[in-house]
Amino acid sequence: MSEDSDISLKLNKINDNTWEVPRGYKAGMRVPGRLFLSPPLLGMLEQGTLDQVANVAALPGIQKYSMAMPDAHLGYGFPIGGVAAFDREEGVISPGGVGFDINCGVRLIRSNLREKDVRPGIKDLLEKLFHAIPSGVGSKSRLRVNDGQLDDIFIHGSRWAVENGYGVPKDVERCESQGMMEGALVKQVSTKARQRGRPQLGTLGSGNHFLEVQYVDEVYDTKAADAFGLHEGQVTFMIHCGSRGAGHQICTDHLRTLTQASQKYKIDLPDKQLACAPTDSSEAQNYFGAMVCAANYAWVNRQVIMHWAREVFQDFFRKDMDELGMDLVYDVAHNVAKLEEHRIDNKKQEVYVHRKGATRAFPPGHSDIPALYKDVGQPVLIPGSMGTASYVLHGTNDAMDISFGSACHGAGRVMSRAHAKHEFRGEQIQKELSEMGISVRATQPALIAEEAPEVYKSSSDVVDVVHNLGIARKVARLMPIGVVKG
Repeated sequence: MSEDSDISLKLNKINDNTWEVPRGYKAGMRVPGRLFLSPPLLGMLEQGTLDQVANVAALPGIQKYSMAMPDAHLGYGFPIGGVAAFDREEGVISPGGVGFDINCGVRLIRSNLREKDVRPGIKDLLEKLFHAIPSGVGSKSRLRVNDGQLDDIFIHGSRWAVENGYGVPKDVERCESQGMMEGALVKQVSTKARQRGRPQLGTLGSGNHFLEVQYVDEVYDTKAADAFGLHEGQVTFMIHCGSRGAGHQICTDHLRTLTQASQKYKIDLPDKQLACAPTDSSEAQNYFGAMVCAANYAWVNRQVIMHWAREVFQDFFRKDMDELGMDLVYDVAHNVAKLEEHRIDNKKQEVYVHRKGATRAFPPGHSDIPALYKDVGQPVLIPGSMGTASYVLHGTNDAMDISFGSACHGAGRVMSRAHAKHEFRGEQIQKELSEMGISVRATQPALIAEEAPEVYKSSSDVVDVVHNLGIARKVARLMPIGVVKG
């Protein structure tokens, strides 16, 4: 909440979960802003986040609204939880609308295991996962790739991983974009980005990234749950990570170029962090092609981690993957820009949809989702915050009209990492979680303090907003048994 006044007084209430930022809120806004927030979540909104929504609304070619999901908080340029679509002909592409961790995302793996099979040995299982999958700042993989292989990864994404023995063909079908975006420009990836990415393939990273062993606590939609292969009491496994140093460096490199391009094309920026260029310019397309490389790298990263996790489960439970039923449910990207076709003012239009801390939520029948989910819509995966529930939802037709087929991506921070480390002790948080039946393994206690459940909004409150708006509908709730933090 703003220090000097109530933010709600500056907004127009559309309904209990939708608030409009009027065009007059800031000079230069081309469209209104839309905030998807319940009144309690609105009360937690930072003034800076509201200003970022308004700033994005001032960018050329933006369509309908500058949007913020219920987990929105302050980011770089765009708010985290921000969604905006820009006309293919008259719009722009902005790295601030994607973020530094390009294609940070989540994948969910189901199993035939039951909670009672896993809970007694969870600490030993976490220990094996922790040692099998490198995690933390600067962690290096046991997988080594050369420059030619790295090019293949940048271009082919998950297909490279499966063809090289890291997974099975049906894994590819169950990823957003089938684990590979077209249009990779490997020449736009710097030497430094390559140097950072080469040793990190198959590593978890740090911060809010995690591996989580969960169980299905409640099913809300039996039809969709059956389609996704989920049922109560079943053990699932979730992976949350992105493109590591490669994606961060690609963003950093192209921000420099696009900052100059903003001046070259005389784009009046309300915030220099919104550096951008016209969609058809060489600067924008070079960034987009490099972003695709990072997105494809991230899909390979999660695919390799999943493969190694499957190996741990197979060894631990002395069963093969088929006996364990460890099938990928789906993999979603959280930080990416995509050229998509949407209906705007009753006509089809191609737009670059920027989702920064937002999950695609496409409806039943859409051509971009797997055939086995066509009747119920795309799985939408919303992770919790170590000690809280994660959710599986499905996309809807309403989402296409309301939010360009987009939903929230998590709980959303309400406290900085520095503040969290001052406020909490990792050892105490670990003890409290243990008393709740949740085991945690991390490289150091400070990481647990940074990611304490209290640092985030309630995942349940956030998910209720998109469910009540009809952007995505709840399918199942997943509760943590054990978590590995970077």
